[in-house]
Amino acid sequence: MFVDILLYLAYGLIIICAAAAIILPLIHAVSDPGALVKSGIGVGALLVVFLISWAISGNEVFPSYTLHGVDSSLSKFVGGTLVMMYLLAAIAIIGIVYTEISKMIK
Repeated sequence: MFVDILLYLAYGLIIICAAAAIILPLIHAVSDPGALVKSGIGVGALLVVFLISWAISGNEVFPSYTLHGVDSSLSKFVGGTLVMMYLLAAIAIIGIVYTEISKMIK
């Protein structure tokens, strides 16, 4: 009984936080439209990276995948998402290494 109450409380807090994470930046964007342009550029860059990743991913479907309802389009989408994650992780690691090396040189 007590666990159920806490779970519902956690669900409510998650909903409140998600709503705040969506609504508060929109309120801030109204007062500073330049920030909205920067966010749009970031979302656009992620979209370009995903489209490139999706284009180079394969759409193979093994017989065991069909048991779980996976078709070629879902396989290509998942492959594109994984390639995108690998690319973004590599970019992040390269950025971290570059930053640390440039700090040592200065």
